[in-house]
Amino acid sequence: MHPVEVTAPRAPPLIETISLRLTAMCQSRRGRRLPWIATAFGTGVGAYFALPVEPTGMQTAIAFLLLAMALISAWARRDGHGLLPLLIACTIAGALAAQWRAERVAGPVLDFRYYGGVEGRVVHVDRSASGAVRVTLDQVRLDRTGPDRTPRRVRLSLHGEKGTAPTPGRRVMTTGHLSPPSGPAEPGGFDFQRHAWFQSIGAVGYTRVPLVASAPPAEGFGMVVERMRMWLADGLRARLDGQAGQVAAAIVVGDRSGLSDEVVSDLRASNLAHLLAISGLHMGLLVGFVFWAVRGGLALFPSIALHYPIRTWAACVALPFALFYLVLSGGSVATQRAFVMAAVMLGAIILGKRALSIRSVAIAALIILALRPESLTGPGFQMSFAATGALVLAFSTLSRHGRGSWLRGWRGALLSLFLSSLVAGLATAPFAAVHFNRIGQFGMLANLLAVPMMGFIVMPLLLIGLLFWPIGLEAVPFMVAGWGIEWIIGVAHHVAALPGAVQAVPSPGPWVLPLLGLGFAVFGAGRRLGRPTGAVITAAALLLWTSVERPVLLISDDGRLAGLLGPEGRWLNRESGASFVAENWLENDGDLTAQDAAAARQVAITKLGAPLHIIRRKSEIEATVAACAADPGWLISSFEIENPPPRCRLFDPDRLRRTGAIAAIRAGNALRIVEARAVQGQRPWVPKNE
Repeated sequence: MHPVEVTAPRAPPLIETISLRLTAMCQSRRGRRLPWIATAFGTGVGAYFALPVEPTGMQTAIAFLLLAMALISAWARRDGHGLLPLLIACTIAGALAAQWRAERVAGPVLDFRYYGGVEGRVVHVDRSASGAVRVTLDQVRLDRTGPDRTPRRVRLSLHGEKGTAPTPGRRVMTTGHLSPPSGPAEPGGFDFQRHAWFQSIGAVGYTRVPLVASAPPAEGFGMVVERMRMWLADGLRARLDGQAGQVAAAIVVGDRSGLSDEVVSDLRASNLAHLLAISGLHMGLLVGFVFWAVRGGLALFPSIALHYPIRTWAACVALPFALFYLVLSGGSVATQRAFVMAAVMLGAIILGKRALSIRSVAIAALIILALRPESLTGPGFQMSFAATGALVLAFSTLSRHGRGSWLRGWRGALLSLFLSSLVAGLATAPFAAVHFNRIGQFGMLANLLAVPMMGFIVMPLLLIGLLFWPIGLEAVPFMVAGWGIEWIIGVAHHVAALPGAVQAVPSPGPWVLPLLGLGFAVFGAGRRLGRPTGAVITAAALLLWTSVERPVLLISDDGRLAGLLGPEGRWLNRESGASFVAENWLENDGDLTAQDAAAARQVAITKLGAPLHIIRRKSEIEATVAACAADPGWLISSFEIENPPPRCRLFDPDRLRRTGAIAAIRAGNALRIVEARAVQGQRPWVPKNE
């Protein structure tokens, strides 16, 4: 018997050319393939969320078959042109991972408006945008609602008297109003239904009835940690006066419930809001402080420093601190992402590899996307990886070209700080503008003044204070940390007060954000051809953004609010009420005007090509319907109309329940109607049309 050599069939010329190009882009080095693998996996995740219809079982089976074929082809060509089938396999794997995650978190979603008893176990306490205390309950019971229709989790805003303190783990009951998670405020806008789906929240609402305890707090690691977090937050507020204590609670345990609207607004306007989110910056500062403290302490003993791997030892000590911070902060998605990135960096040090490399960033992205694919759509994932990747590329480029000596000594520390703020600010600015519709004009100045205080004073002293707390020596570290926090708040206030501190920008079209993400990823993954290609994709995204055209008319999904675009900006038919939708529309227009000022604008209704008839009160129904019958046009009502005039274009709650929010977009000389439900597609988190 003679061994038979198996030779993979030769690829077609086009496929072979593409594979050769891809191989050249990553320099044919397996270490350079990881960023491309992460890019392909993320592309697959994004493709799943962009699908108009949920894949069927047969389509999923075909995808698994294609995945297997691509993996076999990649293995057979591993020494030649295997990169292209490998990337195809990773793209399919990303889509399948997102689909599996969507099925795993699936649960009942309330399909009606509910008023009655609500009972459940408190699993999370925070505050709503209006400042009301908000609780998330699991193990839910609802009156007259079977288990198959009861959501796995509900979220309640608490108005009125407090009643029983909402301690995590405690079963409580109340009487509340619940409704399904709302859809986008406008077609293509933020999809809260999808966001709630992946948190297993099937209903949201409020109560004006005090909470009543129905059982003592449950035991268990998760509940004990939640109660410890609340205890620490209360302790920090008691030891640090005013908003300094509230900021300390936010950056230590993630509790932002006590922050004033003024402080939050100033931090956002000065581009310092990232200091409130427990993310890569905080985890990096904590881990870096522990790492350098341990390594520097051991370096004081030559007998240890010269004979033992103190760098590895320092990384081994820093890793448990990172895990402790993850648990202490509540383990939010942003903190999980920060922990994974920190663990990958420390793991690289332990294994003797470069801690900061684009390969490490790719590994962290792959782990996070495999565990929580939905994080790809959030600003936290996009901004943190844009900043981290840009910093790694910038400083590795300086080192590779012999500029590393610039970064040594005290001058190097200042230069590193300036470059870090500049590079991270430029990298995250497009994503921040997409999600928040504003750019802090003086964000780099604010970060230069505030981030060093956070890194050198606040975070280290808060950690020292926590370590000394059990022996009663926390007062001095906390006091000095409080001074540092007050400095940061002062910087935010003064920078936000500068003329032109905030520049509003309109929301981009649907292709801009995917192209931005792809362009940044390709730029980071490639070198020779990849970086020019990534730059071209990013430039194309920004060019598309400049040509965005906002809808002429917007109608909310309940018919209560309508907005017509005019020369001065969008006119609104209400000066109060439906404030969340109104604020969302104006921000998406790139307009910082308040709702009442927008309602006072003058606008030409003739832009619609037909009269606009709006019903706000029941007493207006008969007269407005008669007016529309006499002069047919757009008829918008927050009440159901039983016999609308045949020539009127009706938008009432009955229709809007099926369509969601409405946008009328100029298409030549006509108006094209876009429905929010149509843009969302037929997905698990989208209610079925009646």
